[in-house]
Amino acid sequence: MKPIELERWEPAPDDPRRKVYAGQRTAQEVFEELRYRLEGMGYLPDEYLFMDREWANGREIPRGAEIFCITDYGGSEGIYTDISLRWYQDGKSIIESFATGKTLGESGSDLDRMYLIASAIIKAFQGDRGTYARYLRLGEQPEPENMILHLNPAEQRTFINALVEQRERQEQAMSQTEQLLRRMTGSITAYMDEVGQRPLRLSDYDRAVLAIRDGEFDAFCSLYPKVPDQADDLLIEAAGRPGRTGGNMVRALLSAVGRFSPEAYLTACKRAVETGDSQRVRTMVEEAESHLSEPYPSLAGEVILHAYANDRKGIAKDLIGKCSPEQIAAAPPILLRQAAASLDFQTAVTLVDKGIQPGDYAVDVLHTLTGQHQEWMAEQLLAHGMPVGPDNYAALYVCINNGMPGVAKLVLDQGIDFDKYRAWADNKPKSAEYEAAMEALYGYVTEQKNTVQRDGPTMGGNVSMSPHADDRSTLKNAQFGTEGRI
Repeated sequence: MKPIELERWEPAPDDPRRKVYAGQRTAQEVFEELRYRLEGMGYLPDEYLFMDREWANGREIPRGAEIFCITDYGGSEGIYTDISLRWYQDGKSIIESFATGKTLGESGSDLDRMYLIASAIIKAFQGDRGTYARYLRLGEQPEPENMILHLNPAEQRTFINALVEQRERQEQAMSQTEQLLRRMTGSITAYMDEVGQRPLRLSDYDRAVLAIRDGEFDAFCSLYPKVPDQADDLLIEAAGRPGRTGGNMVRALLSAVGRFSPEAYLTACKRAVETGDSQRVRTMVEEAESHLSEPYPSLAGEVILHAYANDRKGIAKDLIGKCSPEQIAAAPPILLRQAAASLDFQTAVTLVDKGIQPGDYAVDVLHTLTGQHQEWMAEQLLAHGMPVGPDNYAALYVCINNGMPGVAKLVLDQGIDFDKYRAWADNKPKSAEYEAAMEALYGYVTEQKNTVQRDGPTMGGNVSMSPHADDRSTLKNAQFGTEGRI
């Protein structure tokens, strides 16, 4: 396979045959392509492979960076492979950790395997750089039979032939067989070409999927026109393949196929999010309307929600900035709650400014922010126009019960009837802060009423108060006396 690139190169505007530098790839995108490749070869560390958080949210790989690995036993348990980046800045060498893989095993063969994984990582970025030995791990039985086996070329060919025959007979073993074939030959499609198209009983769709997973762009382009009825599934597969080849496959499908079902297109967009390729996601969302078989107004919002919920906040923010107010208004209401729960003020206020409709989730937003003493953020969202329905008494209740009368005043200003709220909240449990907040609101409501009577309706003119609440003692009686407790 081609090495994973850290830079982006695009055709020159004046000469498409010439490539020009177009910037650095994001760390998330590079990591997802590495993970995809290791998984395809059966080389993912069995405990985990995580990217360091410092590289999240759209941070780019520094120009001129090199990747190297260090493998060793951990201080407490397991064996680690640390993946680091090294680059030069102002004449000084800078080294930062990029990702870490771990296996819980601590045997000699576990150490050998982690070194093989480190080798596969280096080759993924630098290529083979010549002829090298291929390795295969056998280990279905307990030690000492769990071992690293080195095969010479003749032995490899014998084993590959057996694997191909096994793949034909045993569909259950297909995934593991494909991993072994990729590990030993580079790609399944390359092997099939090499041996003269052995009679593998594969459909054109199967071959197209293999071409996607192997990154064989030319083979893919020759195969997908043969299966137009499965274009939806191919788009999902291609969208989930990290790297430039996966992006090219997506563009080829979008150019060639008329329409895709909204459900498949949304799934493909979500798979693209998981690759970390923000440009691919943005292109698919921007062009969605021309590629869908029927309208799907909430598609952009659902993609943003998926990105935000799966720690791809850089992609989510990029999409929010590009989306129209109509697209944001059609987004799932829970999206605003996600931003509030993360205390992500900039994202939340941008969503409000663009017209998101939180609906019943307005209660959750206010409950989250006032409960965490982030009343300033709640006040800002309301001031920017976060809608709260006139009958959403629960939204007012959580503000009062959390002791945030300032926020409650802004909620009241959206047209909630104060007397109806009091009746609704009569039997609700009250916190220690509830009485003081209600006292503050009584003064505010009284002031608003007097202003309405003197000057006519104002911003708070929608606030309603019945005649029996004309003084503070009446309110206290209503709260704690014979007229009923709020």
